[in-house]
Amino acid sequence: QEQLAESGGGSVQAGGSLILSCQPSRHGVSNYHMAWFRQAPGKEREGIASIRKNGGSPAYVDAVKGRFVISQDSVNNKWYLQMSNLKPEDTGVYTCAAGPNFWGGGLKPEIWSYWGQGTQVNVSS
Repeated sequence: QEQLAESGGGSVQAGGSLILSCQPSRHGVSNYHMAWFRQAPGKEREGIASIRKNGGSPAYVDAVKGRFVISQDSVNNKWYLQMSNLKPEDTGVYTCAAGPNFWGGGLKPEIWSYWGQGTQVNVSS
């Protein structure tokens, strides 16, 4: 069973930046499509960014477009979510997901086979 390990969460002031990483335990990142989800307090989990297993076709929800960048690093076998110009509404638990299948924009949770444990991001005003 594949496992995903996340790191990089923390607390930052509005306007700041954070980089999240996600690493599969058994296979290379090029074996999986991948997405980042987040769950804000009191809200449902939402997909915010996805990337294909070839490292291409990044997709974002409008709320993070232009501020977040999803990427794949085959050398270090990690995926990243670079978050800049963070806003208080970006606060939440961020979770990576990966799997062999992809459809639509890759932002629906039912697509994904493997999930990380989640990492907390707090953005203060």
